Amino acid sequence: MESITKAPENTPVWVDVSRCKACDICVDVCPAGVLGMVPSDQTILGATISVQTPDSCIGCNDCELHCPDFAIYVATRKEYKFAKLTSDAKERAEKIRANNYMALSA
Repeated sequence: MESITKAPENTPVWVDVSRCKACDICVDVCPAGVLGMVPSDQTILGATISVQTPDSCIGCNDCELHCPDFAIYVATRKEYKFAKLTSDAKERAEKIRANNYMALSA
């Protein structure tokens, strides 16, 4: 199934932060640790989603499919060449989950 919205050029995954309610679902389901929550004074819960490591996106669409607010989009394979899932990406995903879904410090 293709995304309704066309991807920005050279972008595997992008977010409409105005729709994000900081539910953490997309961060939880991302196997590659691409996403993380960041503090935001623009939302009720004080956080919003951020694409932290776009080059690690594997194009699985789990984030887009699980978002209850249609706030996150993944490019199609025609629009972007996605990464392979690496052990480093899996480890990063686990660290983000253990960090209460917040983005990791650089």
